[in-house]
Amino acid sequence: MQPTYFINHGGGPCFFLKPGPMRATWKPLENYLASFASTLDEPPRALVVISGHWEETQPTVNVSPAPPLLFDYQGFPEDTYQLTWPAPGSPKIAARVRDLLDGAGFSSAANDRRGYDHGVFVPLKVAFPNADLPVVQLSLQRGLDPSTHLAIGRALKPLREQGVLIIGSGQTYHNMRHFSAGGVDLNAEAFDAWLRHSIAATATRDQSLIDWGHAPGARDAQPHEDHLLPLMVAAGAASGEQATVDFHGYALGKPISGFRFG
Repeated sequence: MQPTYFINHGGGPCFFLKPGPMRATWKPLENYLASFASTLDEPPRALVVISGHWEETQPTVNVSPAPPLLFDYQGFPEDTYQLTWPAPGSPKIAARVRDLLDGAGFSSAANDRRGYDHGVFVPLKVAFPNADLPVVQLSLQRGLDPSTHLAIGRALKPLREQGVLIIGSGQTYHNMRHFSAGGVDLNAEAFDAWLRHSIAATATRDQSLIDWGHAPGARDAQPHEDHLLPLMVAAGAASGEQATVDFHGYALGKPISGFRFG
């Protein structure tokens, strides 16, 4: 059975910038992603990815056989809008995702036009540079309710038995104003420490994630929780299973962590 992961996707196309301070601050995360595939127990058959950059009124599945790239960032060098990563989609796996959601009581939708946003193609271009695995992107549901997204993850668990790797892509710290300021943020440190402790506590993990907004430093680290909710889906898909901190580092002075479940 495949595990599930929550990964940090970095700041825009940061891994593809020319050498300099911005790329350097994300280098530990880039190195982690570059070695990601080599740490898997077995190669996945396909990837299902939930990104913090796509919200819909109901869970929506990208059903295109060949999604383009969606350059949903601004202000970066022109060459970062010429990146390529031609990973195929999979209408068959997309249909299976919808069937599982339907079986769990979720009304879902299909989208055959949207491209892979940078929460998908930026980290996965580093982790799977050959772009030879089918990828299906699933949206978040507006309202960003933690319980709902844990339940969405639980609905997707059977995919893991079929060799599909489920990845939540977001950021455990996503306060852009404070990111830009740089420096140490004690609230960010407190939230990251709480998150790492809560993820490791298997018996209480789901409830802790539901109540994440009451954690120390929570709203400092996540003023708007769109980048945290992919974590709920990844955790839900391995509810009750052991989890570990798979990455812990710093970017622009702020702590960021990634997790493996199962």
